[in-house]
Amino acid sequence: MKNPKQILQDNHTHCTNAYIESLCALIGENPKREGLLKTSQRLANLHEFLYSGYAYNPNEILNSMFSDGACKEMVVIKDIEFYSMCEHHLLPFFGKISIGYIPNKQVAGISNFANLVEVFARRLQIQENLTTQIADTIMESLNPKGTMVVCEALHLCMAMRGTQKQNAKIITSAVRGLFQKDSRTRTEFMQLTATKS
Repeated sequence: MKNPKQILQDNHTHCTNAYIESLCALIGENPKREGLLKTSQRLANLHEFLYSGYAYNPNEILNSMFSDGACKEMVVIKDIEFYSMCEHHLLPFFGKISIGYIPNKQVAGISNFANLVEVFARRLQIQENLTTQIADTIMESLNPKGTMVVCEALHLCMAMRGTQKQNAKIITSAVRGLFQKDSRTRTEFMQLTATKS
């Protein structure tokens, strides 16, 4: 008897088979030619990886907290690479995210911030939501004095179609707590994360 995960994978493969056949019919391609014979299974495996963020609870990611070594100064994690899928066109957008926060008696394990980015990036997304979801989760999980998240990305839905602007970058930010109230704190974060040539 198949386990639930195997049943889900089989159903997914069946769906990707139907999708590939429909796509080929639409564009005038032959789904039976050699190069496409295993595309359905590859697509199913790709989806499992690209959308793996749904399998995790974001609020459990920042669970490694330490009182020893906690500081009152800003902690910055700069240029975390990410790849995500635009929910409007199912095309990738990718770039980097920088996170700053001011601890409130506890600090979190640094690698957990990269993991948090991955959990939200590996879902169907728009950049605006990706940025705010990271900031809100940091505030909920760590209760810091404040946080700021800046995301800079290239969108293939803009580069490959529509306006076809290959070098246009989208920048979004989410500002919470002390970062929202104090312009000097925001300025310090922006200076620390500024790209140097």
